[in-house]
This record gives sequence, structure tokens and C-alpha cells, in this order.
Amino acid sequence: MPLLEVRGVHKVYPGVRALAGVDLTVEAGEVHALLGENGAGKSTLMKAVAGAVTPNAGDLLLDGEPVPFGSPQTSRDRGIGIVYQELSLVPALSIAENVLLGRLPRTRFGLVDWKAVRTSVAPHLERVGLDVDPRRSVRDFGMAERQLVEIAKAVSSNVRVLLLDEPTSALSDRESRRLFGVIHDLTGSGVAVVYVSHRLPEVVAIADRITVLRDGEHVETVPAEGVSEQQLARMMVGRAVDGPTSARAAGTAGSGADVVLRATGLARRPRLAPVDLELRAGEIVGIFGLVGAGRTRLARTLFGLEPATEGSLEVFGAPVTLRSPADAIAAGIGYVGEDRAAGLIHRMSVGANITLASLSRTRRGPLMDFARERDLAEHYVDQLGIRVPTIDALVETLSGGNQQKVLLARWLCSQARILILDDPVRGVDVGAKEEVYRLVTQLSAEGVAVLLLTSEIKEARTYADRVLVMADGAITAALPADASEDQIMTAAGGVHG
Repeated sequence: MPLLEVRGVHKVYPGVRALAGVDLTVEAGEVHALLGENGAGKSTLMKAVAGAVTPNAGDLLLDGEPVPFGSPQTSRDRGIGIVYQELSLVPALSIAENVLLGRLPRTRFGLVDWKAVRTSVAPHLERVGLDVDPRRSVRDFGMAERQLVEIAKAVSSNVRVLLLDEPTSALSDRESRRLFGVIHDLTGSGVAVVYVSHRLPEVVAIADRITVLRDGEHVETVPAEGVSEQQLARMMVGRAVDGPTSARAAGTAGSGADVVLRATGLARRPRLAPVDLELRAGEIVGIFGLVGAGRTRLARTLFGLEPATEGSLEVFGAPVTLRSPADAIAAGIGYVGEDRAAGLIHRMSVGANITLASLSRTRRGPLMDFARERDLAEHYVDQLGIRVPTIDALVETLSGGNQQKVLLARWLCSQARILILDDPVRGVDVGAKEEVYRLVTQLSAEGVAVLLLTSEIKEARTYADRVLVMADGAITAALPADASEDQIMTAAGGVHG
């Protein structure tokens, strides 16, 4: 008898069929990977098992006993834990409070026993290899550390089934290997793991079995042993997928074009040391660095989210001081951050999210021109191939890949000529990744300057014209895109070139 069994699960949202009679069985001690394009139904299925979504039909069984849908507390009590792709931590609380949320030890007077809290949380943090002070606020940490806190929170209870939705999307290779060790320990003790990821090599390496969904339907379940990444990609999208085949001709795009952004000694200490960089029209400059290298801090500084404390910045040849994102938008800069959820207004429509940075284009005098707003939004939905039943649909109902396209559409609509993209394909499937990078390459051909921040060497070498490498908040090397992986990784380790 399987430990977890899902039978005939259906879920329909207005205008969207998310799941169409999906079946899934997971054995104790098994890593069962769940694959599919964005919008295939993976996250909806995971949320249904975790009690966060109530299906229209179907059954859920644990050890052959039915578990009711629609109750996260019941699912947790029965031993089902989940780590969502969009993290559910409370930034204002400490790491310890987040890990033990709702289960904080109390004194006999009913007060929180902080000594017991630190003692209780220590083994869970150690288990995921997170060596930090548990009293520090979650807001002090980046996405990678927050992901590990979320995983520690999930394993801190007596889990029997652990659902992991894109758990390595913000982790470095070293941190991912540490997570795989945690998963190995859990499955060794009989825990079943359902693992969602778009990184096909890691799926093939860690999974025992793989189930593929497409358009809300079960396509196939196969043993991981012997299956190729190409076969899985074909099952996911229903066609052959062309991966990146060759790097852009190093140093050609943008050469001779005007410098549109120049930073001189730009810094926000202590995490961003003085940085010098130039970006030319039509150029894609890759910024590569491992987790904690300072890539995101640089991006946020260039967009005015964390104003620089030192140095100077020129945009289109004119000196600017960016004290806020409004200043950056006015200067012609767009920004897609590493945390997709933070960039979108989830309870607003797709159309409103697209035109959010272009209000000057959607006003007629002091009033909003809603017909103009609708025309603009529909134009960019068509141009970027955003899959949505109507532009009035809430953006939260879209898949991750389509949400990312909405963010790109926002900056196209704003007519930004400089785009800062921080891990723009984090957590999106192979098909959507291909489309996003096709759009980015097309934009650069039209003269848009792109600063592409990534933790994936292959992406930097394939799509950038040249690569700047960061470590410890500083640029340690400026390399051509055809530089070897060894050269890039050596510089990423802090060795200046």
C-alpha cells in the first residue's frame, strides 16, 4: 500500500482547468518528482495535498485512510509538510519564531521560553546546514537563507510526507547538495518526498520515480533510472525543446553603441563595495556570482530600492541620483527582481499589473483612460504570448512563467531602455525559460540594454555578450562570454582577475 495516494483530483478556477482527474501514488522512503510546464497543475496539486486548496472532486489517502481536503491544519497533523516556492515566512519575526511558529515553548506562566526556543530550533537549523543566529530577523537574510529556514520549519514537525516546490531555485550548488543530503536522511527514515523542480539534471539525480503533468492531466509516470533529460522535456511540453546551443558572439553586441548606464565607485557598504561598470545600448551584460556575492544588492541599488551611499551614476549621459524606484523609472530603467511575488500586486488584474509603471500613458488629463489601459495591456499580452483567459484575471491565478512575462510586459509598456533582470527564469519551466530568453535577446536586438544577473554559469555564457563576476560585494573579474567555467568560478571564489 502506498503511503500517499491521490485519486481523480479535479480543480477548476474561473476560465482555467487546473487539474483534470489526476492520480498520484508515493511510497514511503521514495523521492517522487513532479514535472510539467508552468500552468501544468503541479503547484495546485501540491496545495491540494497540503490542504491549502479544495478540489472540486477527488480523494486523498494517507496509509489508506482518507484525509479531508481544505484543511492545512489537518494535513499538518497527519504528517504532511510543504515548502512553497513563494515562501510563507514572516519577515519581521526571528528565524526561531518562524521555524516554531504556533509551537513556541512556554514557561509555566504562559510566557515564551526564549531559552527553550533557541535550544529547540538549533537541531533543525543544523539539519539543513544553516549556521546563523536564530534570534536574527528573517528580513536580514537573502532568498537562499530564507529557503533553508522554510525547509527547517517543514522538517521541524513529525513529517511523513514532505512536499517541496522548487526548493533549490534560490540555492547555490553547494547549498543544493546540502539539501539533497537532508532529503536522503529523511527518505532513509521512511519519509516520502514529493519534489517539484524545473532543473532536470537534479531531478534525474535525486528522484526514484517521475510523474509528468501537462495542461492539468497526468501524462506519464516513469522510473528515474534510465530516463534522459530530453525525454522528460519532450513529455513536459509535448514537443522537442531546443536548449541553448551556442554563446552570443563575444563582445559584438553593443560594441560601438552609446553607453547608456555608467556607474563609478557605486557602493552601499558593507555588502556592496565600490563598483565600476558600463552598459551599452543593445548589450546584454551578465553579472555572475554565487549566493551572497552581492548581485541582488547591486541590482537594488541601481533601481533605487537601496540608494547608493557612495559613488556616481550616469544614465543616457546625464548624472542621476536614484533615491527611489520612481526616480529609476523616470530615468528609463526597469527591474525584475529575484522575488517574483514582491514585484506583482497579486490581487490586481493582469492588465493593471502590466500598466502599473506606465500611468502617464494611460491618463487623459487628470483621469484614467481605461480603454487605453486595456489596449496597451492586450498588446503586450499578445506580444509576449502570456497565457491568460482575460486581462481582467487576477495575476495570482497565472503560472510562474506567465507571471514573469507580466513583469517583463510592465517594463516594455513603460518603454524602459535599460532592463535589470535578477535571475529572471528562477522557478520557471524549460519551455517558459526558452521564451523569456528569446524575448530578452529580441529586446537587446532592438537596442534595449540588459543587465542579466544570474547564478547559472551556462546562462551567463550563453546569453551575455560579456560577463562581470562578483564575490563579497565586489566585481572580481570582467570576462568575455566564452571564458571557461573554471575562469568564471575562480573569480566567483573571490580571486581577482
